[in-house]
Amino acid sequence: MALKDTLKEFKEFAVKGNVVDMAVGVIIGGAFGKIVTSFVNDLIMPVIGKITGGTDFTQMYLPLDGNTYATLEEAQAATATIAYGSFITQVLDFLIIAIVIFFALKVLVKFKRPEAPAPEEAPTTKVCPYCKSEIPIDATRCGHCTSQL
Repeated sequence: MALKDTLKEFKEFAVKGNVVDMAVGVIIGGAFGKIVTSFVNDLIMPVIGKITGGTDFTQMYLPLDGNTYATLEEAQAATATIAYGSFITQVLDFLIIAIVIFFALKVLVKFKRPEAPAPEEAPTTKVCPYCKSEIPIDATRCGHCTSQL
C-alpha cells in the first residue's frame, strides 16, 4: 500500500508543470553552455591570445616537477600540472553565462504580468456619527451611546 501511494505521489510530482519546465530549462541550459564554451574557446580566447602576443591559453600550465615540456599533454603525462590557462577559459565561460542569465532574467521580469491587486473587502464596521465609536455596519443603534442611526 505504501509503495502504491508513493508511486501515486511521484506521478503527481512528475507531471506538474514546474518539473517539466525545469527539465526543459536544464536541457536548454546545457545546450546554451556548449554555445558559450564554443564562443569563448573559438572566438574570444583567440582574440585575447592575439592581443597578448599570440598566447595560447590552452597551453598555459605550470608543471609541478619544475621541468619544461613542449605541450600541456606532455607535462600531464609526465607529472602533475596546474593548467591555469584552462581555468582562465572556464572563468570566462562562467562570467559570460552569468551575464547573459542576468540580462535574460531582467527582461523576463519586465515582461512578467503584474499580479492583480487583491480585491478590496467590503467594510464590516462604520463610525457612529454621534460618539465616533466603531460599530457594526448594519447596526441601527449605537452600542456605545445608544443613538438611533
